Amino acid sequence: MRILLSTIGSRGDVQPLVALGVQLKALGQAVRLCVPPDFKDWIEGLGMPVTPIGPELRWTGKASPAAALPTPEQRCQMMEGTVATQFETISEAAQGCDVIVGASALQIAAPSIAEKMNIPYYFAAYCPAVLPSPRHAPPVLAMLGDKPASANPDYSELWAQDAQRWNDQWSALLNPHRTRLGLTPVSDVRSHILTSQPWLAADPVLGPWPDPGDQAVFQSGAWILPDDQPLAPELEKFLEAGEPPIYFGFGSIRAPQGLSQAMMAAARALGRRAIILRGWTDLSPVDNGPDCLSIGETNFLTLFKRVVAVVHHGGAGTTTAGALAGAPQVLIPQHYDQHYWAQRIQQLGLGSAHAPITPTADSLTSALERALRPEVAARAQSVARQVRRDGARVAAQRLIAEVQPR
Repeated sequence: MRILLSTIGSRGDVQPLVALGVQLKALGQAVRLCVPPDFKDWIEGLGMPVTPIGPELRWTGKASPAAALPTPEQRCQMMEGTVATQFETISEAAQGCDVIVGASALQIAAPSIAEKMNIPYYFAAYCPAVLPSPRHAPPVLAMLGDKPASANPDYSELWAQDAQRWNDQWSALLNPHRTRLGLTPVSDVRSHILTSQPWLAADPVLGPWPDPGDQAVFQSGAWILPDDQPLAPELEKFLEAGEPPIYFGFGSIRAPQGLSQAMMAAARALGRRAIILRGWTDLSPVDNGPDCLSIGETNFLTLFKRVVAVVHHGGAGTTTAGALAGAPQVLIPQHYDQHYWAQRIQQLGLGSAHAPITPTADSLTSALERALRPEVAARAQSVARQVRRDGARVAAQRLIAEVQPR
């Protein structure tokens, strides 16, 4: 089969699809990806062709957290632009393909393109909270002023509001493109994008679908990209020079102001060394002390086994990597599904959830003290043995079994 894997987003959105692609390729399928240009060289180095979509995204991590949010007019222009780009670029990338797999909720055009081509379309979410259920709240869209929902036995009303917002934001942008393709307008944009039978690429221990009897959602396990790359010599030397350090990283999202200073102050208050991931924000230690090291992209599955705790923003990939390594975690959620993962890590006893505010040295120290308790480390090691590593393989086999007979 010829399979198109499509997403728009940062590394956390792209890497799981790459993991799926690697497994599909190993099973004899022809795989291509449609992703932001930041990842083209890396993916093509793995033997899969890439159609770049949209502008490079790395610059978004360097924007000041204090910068003004886009106005409603600017946001509308951006949304209109991305929909037009998607219809043009994904249509080109999908030529000759037998199936499209889209990941992340920004896949506005892909379902319509698959419908026009009369080929199957599969939507994959990396977190249960992306998919509607009365048992959990919708994702937190901080840019639109959302705040984390308070505990509630039934979140149906929030999901109804979420469906209306989908229609308000995207219906007038999506349906004209569908009309030009000869397709009927959609009245429920969210259901159209997420499909009636979505896939959930999340570990069933860390992020279980709340209704196990719901046959509409297929949960494969997280799509983890194997990595056998050795750690850089400088990083190895630092790790070997003392006790296991604390890892701090904010991935590709904007970091709150003063985060590096708060991280280093918290680590030193606890008598710990620190490793700081530069990420897209270019975080760095506040000084050149021998107790800290700044690093770029690395083999996190290996590194996290050698740190005493992992402090991060709460992305699905980092949360899963930390759990696989058996490392206690501190999550500092900022938006979207990160609040769900922070809650889950705390509920499972694998670490602590920092309040969704700008961290200070004191607040980080307090969160780390809770995560560094011996019982948390023991629990993290126990759960690590339960986390699945075969999710991408399971999903690849399922896709082949469902689509090939067609």
